[in-house]
Amino acid sequence: MEELDASEASAPVWAVFGDLMSGLLGAFVLLLVAVVGLQMELTTSLQEEVKKRQAEEQRRLTLEKALAVPLASGRITLNNGRIGISGQVLFAQNSDQLQPDGRQLLSSLVGPLRAYLTARDEMLMVSGFTDDKAIRNGPFTDNWELSAQRALTVTRTLVEQGMPSSMVFAAAFGSEQPVKPNTDDAARAQNRRVEMAPVPKSAPAKAPSDA
Repeated sequence: MEELDASEASAPVWAVFGDLMSGLLGAFVLLLVAVVGLQMELTTSLQEEVKKRQAEEQRRLTLEKALAVPLASGRITLNNGRIGISGQVLFAQNSDQLQPDGRQLLSSLVGPLRAYLTARDEMLMVSGFTDDKAIRNGPFTDNWELSAQRALTVTRTLVEQGMPSSMVFAAAFGSEQPVKPNTDDAARAQNRRVEMAPVPKSAPAKAPSDA
């Protein structure tokens, strides 16, 4: 009789132990699933980042190849996909009229740039920049206007030389975003520049619904 009572008393203990082990096993399985899921997510993110960097590197190499001749001559620079041209090559100081060497340079860029943009279905953004010196005399109100007119001059010249007008647009930055602090004449000369950068085309706007 006492042995039966002891057996009956121990039964709930084993039941509790079994429930505890089942709970721990369930928690372990959930933790394992979470860890595996996190690892898969990190792996996917890493693969996407690698593909993105490879695409960016390929893009840079393709652009360098397209512009090999002007790059080798030192007439333009290429930095993170932005093609830089010194303002001294293109314009006299405080002027938006292209100099002969500048027009010739732009003409030489149209062919390779047009081929590059067409192959990638991209557009070309032409950006004008100035130094920080205020404009006191002349036809321009301020550096914003000067940089805008220079960007427009370059854009129109590219179109005149064969760049489709649908593939190029102008932007103005004035004295903003200098490449060097405007501390001396040499730095200011570097900040007076025009940059051209291939950019993705915007998605076409959807027509509003009649509803």
